[in-house]
Amino acid sequence: MSAEKRKELIIDVLMDALSGLCIGIALYNFAADAKFPLTGLTGIAMIFYQYWGWKIGLVTIVLNIPLIFAAYRVLGKKFLLRSFKTMAVGTVMMDLVAPLIPKIELSNVVMNALVVGVLTGIGFALVYMRNSSTGGADFIMMIIKARHPHMSLGRIFFIVDVVIIAIDTLAYAHSFEALCYGFLISYVGSVVVDKVMINADSGMMCMIVTNKAEAIADAIDKAVERGTTIFTAKGGYKGDERQVLMCACSDKQMYQVNRVAKKIDVDAFIVIMESKAVYGEGFKRFKP
Repeated sequence: MSAEKRKELIIDVLMDALSGLCIGIALYNFAADAKFPLTGLTGIAMIFYQYWGWKIGLVTIVLNIPLIFAAYRVLGKKFLLRSFKTMAVGTVMMDLVAPLIPKIELSNVVMNALVVGVLTGIGFALVYMRNSSTGGADFIMMIIKARHPHMSLGRIFFIVDVVIIAIDTLAYAHSFEALCYGFLISYVGSVVVDKVMINADSGMMCMIVTNKAEAIADAIDKAVERGTTIFTAKGGYKGDERQVLMCACSDKQMYQVNRVAKKIDVDAFIVIMESKAVYGEGFKRFKP
């Protein structure tokens, strides 16, 4: 194994461990006592925990076994191996480490649900960012999508969540209020996943229309050590040709970029945008 692959494996395992710890704390320290209905196979595993005290992570792996065989052709060998690694590491952290952390008593039930949603969202996002999976509902959705390609993943995700939360509510929660909390946790978790994954690769993009592009590019390089791209554009009203300078940078660097551009050309037309993801030299390396 090369040094680069070994480094990637270590990072993967660390992310899996942190993910399992976050999800484990959410389940054992907050969701279990409050009897919140949850989504995915974790929600089904919670039924076994509530009735018989079976470990949530271990039950989740057992429930995943038939899904692994069913999803083999759909997801491929490499993805399944990564997912199994994630499940194994996550289960150890979830069942053995997370229960050792002292519980925090929250008197507000809504706050309790929000904490569960945030922690599970962070946990799942860490896994998805490493191109892996915790199995469960992810496998179910991919299997359904393969057999019914006309259905959107969003619709499948919603249906699977509704069914599992409803089963949990009937099994041990026994109230409409608990059902609402289950959907609140699911919604908050999905929002956190999106925010964590997007912000991890986000940045700022600056477009500067000027006649002094080369001077501004040199100043930006000296100020924040960021490269720029210069191209020629034509005005829509007068038809004049102007130079446009494009620069990608971090949030903190954007102030300096704007400052040096205005200092060199006070008449420059500057547009600053938020970029959902930035890849390449000086930023995060893209991994297909």
